[in-house]
Amino acid sequence: MSNAVAAQQPSTLARLWRKWRFHLSVVLLIIPLGFMPKYFQDVALFRGESGLGEREFGELQVGPYNVKLAELRAQAPLLDGPAGYIKTFNAALCKACIDQVKATYVRVGKPRSLRAAGGIFFGSPYRMSANVPIPPRTKPDADLWVTIEGWDGVVHQASIPLAEASPTTIAWLKQQGGK
Repeated sequence: MSNAVAAQQPSTLARLWRKWRFHLSVVLLIIPLGFMPKYFQDVALFRGESGLGEREFGELQVGPYNVKLAELRAQAPLLDGPAGYIKTFNAALCKACIDQVKATYVRVGKPRSLRAAGGIFFGSPYRMSANVPIPPRTKPDADLWVTIEGWDGVVHQASIPLAEASPTTIAWLKQQGGK
């Protein structure tokens, strides 16, 4: 008879589970709520409701065209597999030049030719994105070059200091120390 009574007694673990399972389920429901502000911020960013990116750094005159530029994220470049470190920039063409522009490119360092113009901006002319490789040995005084090719075949280029375009990338480059 004492064996039958002992078999009916729940273990300590079973008692704790029955006592705390409701609290654990509430915690599992609350944890995702902590990530909701970042989610809604990203949704607004990708819809274009909060501008071009986390850090807009102004307009650049590239030949007869105006381009508004921004960093997608104000953070260090991300390692992206065999491509190395990548930084994403966004751009928007002026309304008057949308029909005249064939392609827009961006890269660190002056391009030698149109074939080496860098990452191509893709997407709507009002909100284009490009991934730019950032070599770890890039000098902090490097420039970010924007190349625009018109439908007439004419190529225009302009640069902006990388320190002005992405201060976090410059800090990351200094931390890398030429590795």
